[in-house]
Amino acid sequence: MSTKLIIDTDTGSDDAVALVLAYTDPRVEVLATTVVSGNVPLALGLQNALYTAELCGSTAPVYAGADRPLLREAVYAQDVHGADGMGDIGLPLTGRVPAPGHAADVLIDLAHRHPGEITLVTLGPLTNLALALRKDPEIAGLFDRVVMMAGAGDHIGNIKPTAEFNIYVDPEAADIVYTSGLPLEMVGWDVSRKDATLTEAENTALTELGPLGVFCADIQRQLIVFCREVTKVDGIDFPDPVTMAYAIDPTLATEAIDAYVRVETTGTHTLGMTIVDRLGVLGEQPNTRVVLAADHDRFVAMLREACSRPVG
Repeated sequence: MSTKLIIDTDTGSDDAVALVLAYTDPRVEVLATTVVSGNVPLALGLQNALYTAELCGSTAPVYAGADRPLLREAVYAQDVHGADGMGDIGLPLTGRVPAPGHAADVLIDLAHRHPGEITLVTLGPLTNLALALRKDPEIAGLFDRVVMMAGAGDHIGNIKPTAEFNIYVDPEAADIVYTSGLPLEMVGWDVSRKDATLTEAENTALTELGPLGVFCADIQRQLIVFCREVTKVDGIDFPDPVTMAYAIDPTLATEAIDAYVRVETTGTHTLGMTIVDRLGVLGEQPNTRVVLAADHDRFVAMLREACSRPVG
């Protein structure tokens, strides 16, 4: 039986690779892709998701969601992924039309239609999911798994010293999610940095595998520069793809803990920090499965297999 997925994304260049993993995997049935403001403004994220779905031959509908955080001004990452979010390599990212309906309503509807069957994978800020929970808190008990590219288990950030981008962009939405009772599984930026980094040569080698490999490698053009100059990663780290790979195959995780996690929403220097209470000093019950390490070789093998599949 295939795994039913909903993918919530702010489609930048590494999100697109995660979409390729899901759209082409025969073990997966993507019910819907919902898009949120994050890496790029919502309109760009929609075009990027629609283009990727079309390239992969996916017929799963793509829906528009929130175009801004719940309470704050929008923050984007076009310095990371390019002005168009896809490396600025000249892709035709215009003219495609999303399915009618709002992402939050889609999450609610599909959760009720498939109770206990859906794995929700979030690759961007958690605004869409928070809106759905505000409207219908009952959905917290209807998902099988909620796998999030969110935060950092080691408290090292990639936009602020202790904050990961997806959480920092909308910390209020994230705190709603972490306190909702959803069956949460967190794959933080630390996992990407340690276990899902490709050298530039390994990224280039993807182009030898077929059209999807060319796509996945070429759209990282701006990310390569950002990793080299800003985050000091030796290569290209792939937070969203490793999150998707783990969602598809949970045995990819080589170390994980159950911990109580909250989000800092007011700190002067720690806004957006995911506080992972590893020692249980707060006396709270764990609310999140926190992945701390993943099998690098198996991740790369999954990525290469996806890049080898035919397009369309």
